[in-house]
Amino acid sequence: MNEKQPRLRYCSHCVLPSTFPGITFDENGVCNHCRHYKGDDARAALKKKYETKFLKLLDERERNGAYDVIVAYSGGKDSSYTLDVFVNRYRLKVLALTLDNTFVSPRAFKNISNVCDSLGVDNLLVRPSRQMLRTIFKTAAVRELYAAKTLERASTICTSCISFVKGSVLRTAIEKRIPFVGFGWSPGQAPVQSSVMRTNPALMKNTQQATMKPLYRIGGDRILPFFVTDKQFERKEFFPWNIHPLAFLDYDEDKIVERIGKLGWEHPDDTDPNSSNCTLNAYANQIHRKRYGFHPYVWEIANMVRTGELSRKEGMEKLTPPENPAMVAFARDELLNP
Repeated sequence: MNEKQPRLRYCSHCVLPSTFPGITFDENGVCNHCRHYKGDDARAALKKKYETKFLKLLDERERNGAYDVIVAYSGGKDSSYTLDVFVNRYRLKVLALTLDNTFVSPRAFKNISNVCDSLGVDNLLVRPSRQMLRTIFKTAAVRELYAAKTLERASTICTSCISFVKGSVLRTAIEKRIPFVGFGWSPGQAPVQSSVMRTNPALMKNTQQATMKPLYRIGGDRILPFFVTDKQFERKEFFPWNIHPLAFLDYDEDKIVERIGKLGWEHPDDTDPNSSNCTLNAYANQIHRKRYGFHPYVWEIANMVRTGELSRKEGMEKLTPPENPAMVAFARDELLNP
């Protein structure tokens, strides 16, 4: 006779489940992460501090390059708004870099074109080998490639993809001597304290190696053009600052969608609730949930619920419904029958 599986329990404040690594609950059902949250006043002070820090860096920067900032631009909601912020709030010269992972929604490509045209932003499209990327994604779908800690924040498939994005953006910034690298991370993806941070070459080299090694075993030399070289890591003076402004600015999804809608952005109808650009995401999420027992976006969403960017109801609506079967089937069939 099979034993009953324990009932899944969620934090009574945020949305973290009992399956999330290291979680504990108090007698009121509040998780340890919510108990350690220092409160909105402390966070507001941090947000002001880090925007001030960024403004000071802007005043001090050397204006001798074609671009002030290169932005990892997926065509999604948050990265589209981030482009707008850099152009219209901070008046910067922006280069948007888009990596085609072979699963970009057609509507997302249209959004990329519309937003870049509306903002007058140059767009660099990076398109790795379709065969290589899909071999990597197929491998990630059947076995784990990365350390357990990494998988608390993203699925194996997404970690593989974002490694190419980060590598390509940083390498381009170094080659073009662009002083800032911008990311459209939501406030839940990274803390305010990391929103304005100088890239540390030694740390980045170790971080890159952690994902490059398993990727190299699958893709071989074909992955190398999309990552920083050992020689580039030696040029410490060319390493940029990482900026993710949505961490220190006010974040309201409805207002963001309204604003970027004026730039020609529309939500795709072929992506899941946690992506507005990638048609592979639903399949990646389903695999992660089956493999680990929790949604790969749960850390991000829980942070946003904790800090008030989302209501708990909105967070649960993003995390608890099963993935759309048609979206999962599409991505799975694309990988298995390219």
